[in-house]
Amino acid sequence: MNQLMTKDKTFFQTLKPGIPKRYLIFVAAVLWSYAGGMLLFRGFSMLETDMELLSVKITGSFIGGLIFFVYVFSNISLKHILRIVNLESEHPCIFSVFNWRSYLMMAVMISFGITLRMTEIIPLKYLSFFYIFMGTPLFLSAFRFYYYGVFYQKAVKKRK
Repeated sequence: MNQLMTKDKTFFQTLKPGIPKRYLIFVAAVLWSYAGGMLLFRGFSMLETDMELLSVKITGSFIGGLIFFVYVFSNISLKHILRIVNLESEHPCIFSVFNWRSYLMMAVMISFGITLRMTEIIPLKYLSFFYIFMGTPLFLSAFRFYYYGVFYQKAVKKRK
């Protein structure tokens, strides 16, 4: 019976889509780039060009997003990087790029964003600035992942 368990475990381990931790950081970088880029793209596509002081509002959204990155998202992205570096397995499952709470938070945020956009509770011309505001720190955070993917040993040294 014990041999069967070992064989089953080995069989299931071969099915696990495991990748090195360094590559997992690059996967996270691509996902964060996509999410940030998608929000920025949607935000800009919802803009109305005839709005008064459009450039001021866009600049304000970017500056707000930059501040949000500095005070919130830079800490979140570093926590994710350190969590990946501290994973026990040297070849963790590709789905461990996020923990379950992060997957849950993403599902809620995506659903909320789609609901706001589809119902137009908030007019799209205003919602667009929120998308730009949120897309900016997501996109900037991706660069931190790229950095620690390239300079992986620096992430290992930060290990806690």
